[in-house]
Amino acid sequence: MLNYKKIVLGTLGYAAITFPLAIVWHLVLFKATYDRLGYFSREEPIIAFGFAAIFIQGAILSLLYPFLCGGLSFVKGAITIALVMGIYHWTMHVLAAAAKQKIEPLSLWFGLETAYLAIQFTLAGLLLAFIYRESPRVVVNSDL
Repeated sequence: MLNYKKIVLGTLGYAAITFPLAIVWHLVLFKATYDRLGYFSREEPIIAFGFAAIFIQGAILSLLYPFLCGGLSFVKGAITIALVMGIYHWTMHVLAAAAKQKIEPLSLWFGLETAYLAIQFTLAGLLLAFIYRESPRVVVNSDL
């Protein structure tokens, strides 16, 4: 059974973590490096498209978490979702971009984006594991 409250919390939490991280990482801390790599072909990225992508990713991760990680411990659930979705996203984002765009040097591209995605999906995995954690059961003593 889908828990819509957890799906909404996961979606919003993922966006709250990922969007600021993406902005700071790509457009502040390493902007000059990404420019030098030739990654940004637009003078100004379309921020709304980036936010929409992040929001959709959050919804998908929130929907998938109970199917992939249901019944796992907090730590195993966080690691599982981080690895499965992180590796999937890495192949679509990092590897595919390297195949389609002239990004040089590739070693810098792979290192920088792999570090970014490791941070992103570690935080997202921890967040989703927290949201979907099992609530402790309260035992009521009726003998009182």
